[in-house]
Amino acid sequence: MIADALAGRRRGLPEPWRNVVREAVSVPGREAVRPLGARGYSVVPDSVVPQAPIGDVSVESQVAMLREVPEERLIADLEQAFGDDRVPEHWRPAADRPRRWLAGYASALEDVWGTVGPLWERAGPLLDREVERVGTAVVRGGLDVLLSSLSERIRYGEDGLLIGDLEASRYDLGDRRMILVPMLAGRDAVIVNLDHPDVVWIAYPVPGAEALWRGSGVRASDELSALVGPVRAALLHSLGRPMTMSALAAGAGMVPSAITYHCERLVAAGLVRRERRGREVWIVRTRRGDELLDLFRSAGPV
Repeated sequence: MIADALAGRRRGLPEPWRNVVREAVSVPGREAVRPLGARGYSVVPDSVVPQAPIGDVSVESQVAMLREVPEERLIADLEQAFGDDRVPEHWRPAADRPRRWLAGYASALEDVWGTVGPLWERAGPLLDREVERVGTAVVRGGLDVLLSSLSERIRYGEDGLLIGDLEASRYDLGDRRMILVPMLAGRDAVIVNLDHPDVVWIAYPVPGAEALWRGSGVRASDELSALVGPVRAALLHSLGRPMTMSALAAGAGMVPSAITYHCERLVAAGLVRRERRGREVWIVRTRRGDELLDLFRSAGPV
């Protein structure tokens, strides 16, 4: 949220909440977070990245730890991330006045949490649903589909786990555990940490977050459209029973190639599946697709 609203790295945070975040943060905090949105950069020093989520760590404790980071550690983290002789210009304020920068960054986190904390509490049902979805996918061997459904910027295939990023690199995940961290953020936001020796963690927008922060006049059907797109939302609604690709195309008034594209995206998200019956391919809404529709039907105005 901070990178989106204050550092200029837009990742789909709704404009009303972008304004709320802007208004919540003090001037020192705004100055401190600017490096997060520098054009062409995505790497940040380890001091900025949250603690590895291998246990319950509160935001308050994270902020407290950040305030206590020694100046020399921040400088070492900057040098490790960028090289000791080439810390980029946008990180120079942190390198030149580390204590001031740490205090400003911590205050920004504190200010934003004070505003969005209640929203996070309301996200409990969404998080519970996501825990169930992830657990089911792992138990049933659907990890590949699950990983491809986390974000438009994440794909899992023969080449491994591919994540869209400004600074491309290759990493060997080895035998490390993978931790998925649903978060409240814009729909295009992804945070990846590959540096922990024991775990790799990926933070991604929790499905259904639009139902939390859209205005009170937004209908549930509009929320679903905002999440998956109007065409795919309409296709999900129409699949009350299995349908052939040709029937879907006719019902939507679209050419088969366009329907194929949208169905592929829904398959990648685990919301529908293909079934070949004789010479025809049928599209069937999955349990996950049913649950998503139920979520938005029951959410109503927020």
